[in-house]
Amino acid sequence: MVTFVDTVTLHLRAGKGGNGCVSVRREKFKPLAGPDGGNGGDGGDIVLVADPQTTTLLSYHHSPHRSAGNGGFGMGDNRSGAEGDDVELPVPVGTVVTTEDGELIADLIEPGMRLVVAPGGRGGLGNAALANPKRKAPGFALLGTPGWEGDVRLELKTVADVALVGFPSAGKSSLIAAVSAARPKIADYPFTTLHPNLGVVQAGDIRYTIADVPGLIEGASDGRGLGLEFLRHVERCAALVHVLDCATLEPGRDPLSDLDVILAELGAYPVPEGQVPLLERPQLIALNKVDVPEAEELAEFVRGDLEQRGYRVFEISTVSREGLRELTFAMAEIVAEQRKVAASAPAPVRVIIRPQGAVADFTVRVEGGTYGDIYRILGEKPVRWVQQTDFQNDEAVGFLADRLAKLGVEDELFRVGATPGATVVIGPGDGIVFDWQPALTSAAELMTAPRGTDPRLDDRTRRTTRERREQYHELMDAKAAARAESAYEFDEDDE
Repeated sequence: MVTFVDTVTLHLRAGKGGNGCVSVRREKFKPLAGPDGGNGGDGGDIVLVADPQTTTLLSYHHSPHRSAGNGGFGMGDNRSGAEGDDVELPVPVGTVVTTEDGELIADLIEPGMRLVVAPGGRGGLGNAALANPKRKAPGFALLGTPGWEGDVRLELKTVADVALVGFPSAGKSSLIAAVSAARPKIADYPFTTLHPNLGVVQAGDIRYTIADVPGLIEGASDGRGLGLEFLRHVERCAALVHVLDCATLEPGRDPLSDLDVILAELGAYPVPEGQVPLLERPQLIALNKVDVPEAEELAEFVRGDLEQRGYRVFEISTVSREGLRELTFAMAEIVAEQRKVAASAPAPVRVIIRPQGAVADFTVRVEGGTYGDIYRILGEKPVRWVQQTDFQNDEAVGFLADRLAKLGVEDELFRVGATPGATVVIGPGDGIVFDWQPALTSAAELMTAPRGTDPRLDDRTRRTTRERREQYHELMDAKAAARAESAYEFDEDDE
């Protein structure tokens, strides 16, 4: 049995970037011809694509975990790693993408819209790309950064021109089956329709779509019955058609009371900001099942009251097809007017994105800890640089210290009151913890140590004059004691 799913949570993991390569070119008569390590490949992205051929989120309900390909590692001879494979996920047109906290990411309302919801990680640079006139043979490369990993929520809101609204078993599914090629499930019990059905109607030169959505009962705006499952799919429609059952046998129900209940629920439902409230949209009345004699009499009785309220009323029968042509052309007139209004609306303001030069690349936040203050460095660049650093390579660690110093991290730490030996954390959460030593200054380009080492990280300190004097005196005292012991042994031998 086909199941309709209109909300789902995706667990995504984009591809990791490949590591750069450390390599030195070797040729005949040129044992060290320079670095030739290639760059790592970028990780694959996860992209959402609005596809008109996709009508449900069912496939993501059964398999919500999706991941993209990792980038390949760089190689010698300046060979870059392969790019990770992107993953494209087709979603229905009208899908709203939000975070788990409900923050809007994108609204995919146009066919073909694409959203990179999970960007892949960057590939690391090889030592050939890191070489410059001062650092001619780097003994390190940058690591690839991890891709985005997290959860996003997909919510489907049907995109149609006209919505058929009404009580369960009012004949909405029969109406859409009679005027279009849609074949929804039709039965003689309430809540037969459990998911929206779309149909395309041709009325003269105008083609439009209508949506048959789940039935509405009193209290739906508070979640009763299918509740919000119904109302969510009415948001996108430009016009409403109230399908009223004139042949119902339930006590206390009639077309006028049904309409009042429906209007109350539509008025209680809050639409997103910027959209027209549901009750202010064009509305038509369809008095259904007039093929039944009692229903035809009731329709004639209530027609005058409905017209006095300002509604256009149509008496229809999905069995005998009475009144369907008039209703479809009336819906086409409303759709044509709404499309003209949309076409004449002013174009959206073009947003110009300019570089934010005044915004700092990082921030330093002072946090209280059990053993003193902790200085946390937050920012896209410092966090990415730490991810790219191989902490098993001293030269790579020195290169990281150079980058942080040039960015102004040390000056900012001094400004907020950090002292040598203070605990510094780069990144949110646990992050990377350092014991800050401001003596690590930017001078990696002038180092002459072997590749892969950084003398600045050695624990060797220069002796002071006092220490050298004390060591000299200790050495002289040791020599004097040795001479005295030798002289004492010589005197004993003479005796």
